[in-house]
Parts: sequence; structure tokens; C-alpha cells
Amino acid sequence: MRKYETVFIIRPDLEEEKTNEAVEKFKTLIEKNGGEIASIDKWGKRRLAYEIEGAKEGVYVVSRFNAESAAASELDRVFKISDEIIRHLIVREDE
Repeated sequence: MRKYETVFIIRPDLEEEKTNEAVEKFKTLIEKNGGEIASIDKWGKRRLAYEIEGAKEGVYVVSRFNAESAAASELDRVFKISDEIIRHLIVREDE
């Protein structure tokens, strides 16, 4: 398994409950694909450097996980089609 870190920004207009559901959805997705979550750190609502899709703020979440590359690819695919995600980045950490 490889180590990954992902940062994703959730739309700021979602309620707290919907934001937590989105984080849980991605956590479950990683675990279903054979990965294991090392940590999830919610940074909360922060101002964006530039406006994205009409939003000037976003809820930042940073997660570290161990998984195979197929799980990271699936996570990337789901991030791209999820309406609640403004931006995301998945990075493989060095060993």
C-alpha cells in the first residue's frame, strides 16, 4: 500500500450536517476500496485565494490514508463528479 494525502474543499453554503456527510462519504469510499484512513483534519471555513464557481470561501479538509493506486484513482473520479466539492488534490507521499 502507498501513502497518500488529499486536500479537498467543500462548498461553504452546505449545512454542517451535509459537510460531515460528505467527509464520511469519502472516508467510506477509501475503506471500501481496501484503504485505511490515517487521519482526517477539518480546517473549517477559510477564504479562498481566488473565487471558484462563485464561492469566495470553502470548507477545507485534509486527509492522510494508505491505499492502492486504484483506490486513489476511484477517489479522484468521485471527487470530480461530486457537486459538493469545489476543488481537490491527491498527492502520493514519499516512502
